[in-house]
Parts: sequence; structure tokens; C-alpha cells
Amino acid sequence: MLWGAASGALELRATEGGVRLSGRFPYATETELARGRFERIEARAFGQRIEAGEDVHLLSGHDYGKPLASRQAGTLEIRDTDTALEIEATISAGTSWAADFIEAHRAGLIRGLSPGFRVSPGGERIERRGDGVLRSISRADLFEISGVTRPAYEGAQIEARAWQVETVPRVTVHPYSRWRA
Repeated sequence: MLWGAASGALELRATEGGVRLSGRFPYATETELARGRFERIEARAFGQRIEAGEDVHLLSGHDYGKPLASRQAGTLEIRDTDTALEIEATISAGTSWAADFIEAHRAGLIRGLSPGFRVSPGGERIERRGDGVLRSISRADLFEISGVTRPAYEGAQIEARAWQVETVPRVTVHPYSRWRA
């Protein structure tokens, strides 16, 4: 059985220890947070806490009461690349909110990925654009990343796959019995 979405940057796969999740939050992508208010997170903006090995959590809906994985627990790996923030996590369906998260994703209700961060002093630049403004974030402290129903950044979508292996019987066909064009 296969379930999932055709596009996105976050993937879920069933494993023996739970669900394996991998995903990407793209850098240098501009989004409109509100009318005339644009934001762009620059490459490696979250690098300081990641490189220092600080704890970061994977949450359901930015809710610290619904943790899915963390670096400290050994269930979340984070890489900060030139193009994206990349995550790998193992989610155990042993808690009600994790099971709800997996089921909500399966139903198509949770499709986004969203970082929870605080901009570091001097880590942003604001520039006027006609009737609006663009906020460029170059340094921020990443505390969590969440699966959400509607992400602010369109490119941070969830894609999921769960595979169930099926055995297909092997059939031997005599060469003379094959269809020919």
C-alpha cells in the first residue's frame, strides 16, 4: 500500500521503530507573510545552533506539548546546507499526538514544514519595496521545526510514503508464448 503526496520536501516512511521522516526547508526563497510584508531566510541562517550541537525539537504545530523528535533524544538529525535546512527524524507512534500527526498527514491535513526561531542581534536586514518591505534573515537561533497545516513558505511542503511489501509470484513465460509486435 502506498500513500502520500506528489510534491513536497518532507517525506515519511514506515520503519520497524516508527516512522522515518526526512525533509527540507529551502533557503533564499521569498514569501509574503502578509500583504506587502515579504520575508526571505538566507542560506545557513540557522547554522550557529546547529553547528554548536544545540538541542532542536521536531514538533506538531509549533506545540512544545506535542514533541515528535529531538536532537538530544537522538531521534532528530539536522544539516544546514547552502540550499536548505535538511532534517531526518524517527517518529514513534507510541504517543497519541504522534499517532494523530501521522494520521492527519495521511489524511492530507498536515502538509507543511515551518521553523520556529528567534532572529539574532544584527541578523536581519529590512528594505523598502514600493508599498511593502522585505525582511532578509541572515542569522537566527533555530529552536524547533514543525509539521503544520499551512506553511508560510510554499516550498516547505510535506510528502509522505509508507510502503508495505507485497510478494509477487514469479511467472515463467515460454518465449513462444510472448506477444509480438
